[in-house]
Amino acid sequence: MRSNYIKHKEEAIVLLFQEDIPNALNEGNWKKANQQLMAKMFAEYMYEDMISPEVISGDGKKRTYELAVSRDKSYRYHADTRFFDSFDVQVKGMKKIERGIEEDAVSAVELLTDLQEIIGISAETIGHLIKEMNATLIADVHLMEKKDRTSSDLLSIDYAELEGYMKGHPWITYNKGRIGFSYGEYLRFAPEHQQEVQLSWIAVHKELASFQSVQNLSYEELLEQELSTQERERFASVIETYGYLPEDYYFIPVHEWQWNNQLIQNFPDELAKRKIIALGDGDDPYLPQQSIRTFVNRRSKEKHHVKLPMSILNTLVYRGLPSERTVIAPKVTEWIKSIYEQDDFLKKENRVILPGENASINVNHPHYSSVKDAPYQYLEMLGAIWRESIYTYLDEGEKAITLAALLHEDHHGKPFIQSLIESSDLDTEEWMEKFYKVVMDPLLHYLYQYGTVFSPHGQNTILVLKDHKPYRLAIKDFVDDVNVTDQPFPELSDLTEEMKAVLRTEPPEGLTQFIFTGLFICHLRYLSHILEKQQLMTEEVFWQLLADSIHRYQARFPELKDRFELFDFFKPEMTKLCLNRNRMVDYGYADGEDRPHASEFGKVTNALALFKEQTIG
Repeated sequence: MRSNYIKHKEEAIVLLFQEDIPNALNEGNWKKANQQLMAKMFAEYMYEDMISPEVISGDGKKRTYELAVSRDKSYRYHADTRFFDSFDVQVKGMKKIERGIEEDAVSAVELLTDLQEIIGISAETIGHLIKEMNATLIADVHLMEKKDRTSSDLLSIDYAELEGYMKGHPWITYNKGRIGFSYGEYLRFAPEHQQEVQLSWIAVHKELASFQSVQNLSYEELLEQELSTQERERFASVIETYGYLPEDYYFIPVHEWQWNNQLIQNFPDELAKRKIIALGDGDDPYLPQQSIRTFVNRRSKEKHHVKLPMSILNTLVYRGLPSERTVIAPKVTEWIKSIYEQDDFLKKENRVILPGENASINVNHPHYSSVKDAPYQYLEMLGAIWRESIYTYLDEGEKAITLAALLHEDHHGKPFIQSLIESSDLDTEEWMEKFYKVVMDPLLHYLYQYGTVFSPHGQNTILVLKDHKPYRLAIKDFVDDVNVTDQPFPELSDLTEEMKAVLRTEPPEGLTQFIFTGLFICHLRYLSHILEKQQLMTEEVFWQLLADSIHRYQARFPELKDRFELFDFFKPEMTKLCLNRNRMVDYGYADGEDRPHASEFGKVTNALALFKEQTIG
């Protein structure tokens, strides 16, 4: 769409040959990135029961493991055992032993290929997976060069900017694969490069598109909030030059990558007939967030955060916008907020923040949408969701960070959470007690009182700090991640059939898993590793404090006792959900009609069962 696209591409090629590869992709960085990834692979593949190394020595929680991958080749490494059947593998001391010769283990891709038969990875899957692993490693070496701010420096930077320092999903080993990006596109669009972008805009005829919004927000009002008068007039004049009426079209932002790689190729008929018209770039600069497809306005913080489809494959899914969820997003927002509005515990005591998905536009592809079992990526190519800005909810002195930021460690190895605690005038135990109250009370209340659960992983869950202390919770991304119980709760009696058709309905353990796995396994177990390694808190105290926070909530609402037993966080075992196994074994890279979900495999020992009996007064 852009007239200067070729110029940008030429600049990226110059960078490719003259700067970035010699600077970032050097032998030292490459070895370090590979060894860090290998330690993660050993830890997570052990957790997911994909490998079973032999314990060759042990002392307390410390173990030395040896994993035979063939008759004459093995890997040896050290790890600390952790709660929830987890492992903290040491980067130092990993060895590859082949034909009696021992040397440092330095290749994650070699380890992956060595594990192919042991894990049972198909040839097709491992071919794609090698590509994702290498892309992840390239991103990792770029992040290693990002030494401009320490963890203490990050205390003062903005929410949107902080996102650019994150290192990706803590559990998934191929966490920055981003299949679809060229290297030049990676440099321009990946969040860690913090390159501001201007969103391009198109006009889509109202015969093809649908607009949805919360009450009291019209399409015209949305445009007035998001585009200046000059932009709206400029875009309208483009439509008029073709002889059409602007009022017959919806204006939709699109990402440049999506336009060049998906929309032109998949909507040529609509472009030829001027059912879709390219309008040009908007004036405002935006910064991509960790999800890659969500953008924060840098000129006007009060403007909506914009979520756009980008059909790249990252972690487990193509990052499009599912049509049925895009259409219903504003209704889900109204429903979630209606619960909040009539509940004093949520509204007045917790003052939980719920940035709503206020408006959306969806465009179904006329042909793919009529194909039975069409690959889901082709049903998610064009649309937009406007989510309320987190900044509009913050009071003076408040600062928002994603939970993912708590797992960040700077280039000196200092955790961001350690800098927060040091600046808060609290000790670690006091800080974590506040953290658990802030995070758990709203999540538990929605679950127990309303049979409704969010997916509170590190990107969806926002911690609001005041004086560097946990103060309030914000939860976002309702339409993708809100799920409801299959039990006959009277609180859900007003849920429409339309909503039920889109939101996932889960049995009790399935609903509990969104907090158990989404928060405890996917986020908190890594936070406990960090605090343990830094000798800030033992994992026993860490998980006991979490159990105490659940007990405190339950003591506050004894009338919900039956539901505490229904959604039981203290069972000795829970179904083990697996994220790496999903891609590597169960789903592969099939172009299926539905997004893949976490694989179920075996059971995980629930450390919270140790604290089932209430330990607080």
